[in-house]
Amino acid sequence: MQSKQNAAPWLELDGAQGEGGGQVLRSALTLSMITGTPFRIEHIRAKRSKPGLLRQHLTAVQAAAAICGAQVSGAEAGSQRLSFAPGPIRGGNYRFAIGTAGSCTLVLQTVLPALWFADVPSTLSVSGGTHNRAAPPADFLIRAWQPLLARMGVEQTLQLQRHGFYPAGGGEVSASVAPCASLQPIELLSRGALGGIRAEALVAGVPGSVARRELERVRAQIAEVDGQIRELPSREGPGNAVLIEVAHAGVTEVFTAFGERGLPAERVADQVATEARQYLQSDAAVGEHLADQLLLPLALAGGGAFTCTTASSHLHTNTAVIEKFLPVEIEVAQQGAVVRVSLTRA
Repeated sequence: MQSKQNAAPWLELDGAQGEGGGQVLRSALTLSMITGTPFRIEHIRAKRSKPGLLRQHLTAVQAAAAICGAQVSGAEAGSQRLSFAPGPIRGGNYRFAIGTAGSCTLVLQTVLPALWFADVPSTLSVSGGTHNRAAPPADFLIRAWQPLLARMGVEQTLQLQRHGFYPAGGGEVSASVAPCASLQPIELLSRGALGGIRAEALVAGVPGSVARRELERVRAQIAEVDGQIRELPSREGPGNAVLIEVAHAGVTEVFTAFGERGLPAERVADQVATEARQYLQSDAAVGEHLADQLLLPLALAGGGAFTCTTASSHLHTNTAVIEKFLPVEIEVAQQGAVVRVSLTRA
């Protein structure tokens, strides 16, 4: 899929478009590596309170550059302008450290799709934050995202080696990837029969009573839920999260809320239970966040479709970036109470 370095014309991107966060940059890095298309981007994260490259974004740039031998300028903390000219994707063994609680999962999602098309198998380890409210947690990638990728032909295994909560970080996620010749489109228009609902309360350096209160509150709102407390080593904290896994025949969803100082356990439980109940009461195949994560793999496959509960600003932003790099057309349409997203080759 990749073309020769610098053979394609440069794409000019505006990081302030759409949701105005890191999504434009991350998607551009991924697609640049895979297609061989160089790009320039200005106004990086212009709509955030601290615009420009933070540690996790800078790590994503550095990781992408290492994997494809890119020529890069502007890769420094706080930079709002970057140019990126990719070389050939090179499989191998890679380790990257964010150095803060910045999201490991967002760095992984930036570079993993490129390694699907590498010349040899790869291993990848990223250390930093694994569980924070600004990114999908590692559990979500492992339980919800990865099984759908496997159906598309991706041979990839993700492992959570160590939890890292905000603000301490210190977590690690690893991946092993085998190259695949191409991705297969899938359609997720319904989710199938309900298989089970499981809630999990994670505590690290936080009293177990917090987890018990959270699970009691979840059970009060979702009667059929099966609950479990996981007390992690205190060195992985302090941190607290509640996850609700909803397994259907066709798809598994994972919803998460995070505890923080001053926020009652019941409020944390209410947040995640409300999101899970809204999904269960809908006819959509996937929730808002899984929809965001499915768009790019389906675009690389050249087609597919899914229904989701709502189309986020991330999804619309991602659509605009993808259509600049790939010959696909993405239609996002409201169909009754759900949103249908369809992708076709242009």
